[in-house]
Amino acid sequence: MNLIPDLPGKAHVLICGASQGIGLALCTLLLERDDVAQVWAVSRQATASSGLASLAEQHGQRLMRVDCDARDEGELVDLARSVSAGCEHLHLVVSTLGILHQDGARAEKGLAQLDLASLQASFASNTFAPVLLLKHLLPLLRKQPTTFAALSARVGSIGDNRLGGWYSYRASKAALNQLLHTASIELKRLNPASTVLALHPGTTDTGLSKPFQANVPAEQLFEPAFAAQCILDLVGRHGPLDSGSFWAWDGESIAW
Repeated sequence: MNLIPDLPGKAHVLICGASQGIGLALCTLLLERDDVAQVWAVSRQATASSGLASLAEQHGQRLMRVDCDARDEGELVDLARSVSAGCEHLHLVVSTLGILHQDGARAEKGLAQLDLASLQASFASNTFAPVLLLKHLLPLLRKQPTTFAALSARVGSIGDNRLGGWYSYRASKAALNQLLHTASIELKRLNPASTVLALHPGTTDTGLSKPFQANVPAEQLFEPAFAAQCILDLVGRHGPLDSGSFWAWDGESIAW
């Protein structure tokens, strides 16, 4: 399967949130592919990541590590400038950015636990950072087939919300879905060969889910490598006609 539909040659790929978990697993899988020319691994501590350092030893200049906090527009400007100096077009960008209980965010069980700081932290990482990443990389997404995919979450679905709770996480992911859907309409005008996807990777064994894994059946808790492969499978199956859609790891369409 092609990395993305109608890929014209070898792909240039950027993974944001690449230093651990699903992002690191994506970098590993992508560098094993013959149809990938280069991977840009972006995170706040990309150059300090032991996992990325190990990949760099194996793959040399096919892996470019860039430190960037996607919540900071100044750093995103620098990122776009660096990537533009190294390639003319990005064929695939995947944002794995997201927090649930880190960096000031909380997994609230009720309204009484809501506070402004937690809401702002959730939206900064889960909503604003991915769409600002797309904004600043837009000049690199306008010439050839390209896919921008961001990790969302099933709990961000308004139609599928039956349990409540996790106010800021749910709302920030729902807002991300709306921003991605809106961006897909604009990108279709700028580049008819573009695709924008919101993807739910399932519950994955990472730091984000660690405090909540006791309630997850073993068969429903995925290793990062499995989640990463599911993401690449979704990216390979969905092209411009599906732009602006929301998919689960198993290929199921998720209600907004």
